[in-house]
Amino acid sequence: MTGLRIDKWLWAARFFKTRTLAARACELGRVEAQGQRVKAAREVRIGDMLLVKNDSGDFQVEVLRLSDVRGPAPVGQALYRETDESRDARLRAAAARKAMPVFEQRQAKPSKRDRRITERLRGRG
Repeated sequence: MTGLRIDKWLWAARFFKTRTLAARACELGRVEAQGQRVKAAREVRIGDMLLVKNDSGDFQVEVLRLSDVRGPAPVGQALYRETDESRDARLRAAAARKAMPVFEQRQAKPSKRDRRITERLRGRG
């Protein structure tokens, strides 16, 4: 196998859960090869450098193997090698997200007791 559709490879490498999501990411310009946006039907070859943007972050990877079969995660991770700069940038972004303050979700409707406390705090009760 000398080439494989990029959407099929992204799915097999477990960057996206379905081939449809991988094709959609290509269509939206979230996948680049050699610095150019790619279409889902573009062939990926061993040695290609890809930039993949998904919910987990931005991955800059080198294609090591080709596979059109989706297997377990360790098999999918063996299809590519992530660059050190990419890994460091993702870890820094994850640390920054963890450092952000977390806001608690409010209940949809306050209870009668909560409403009375709020009224007292506002000086109406």
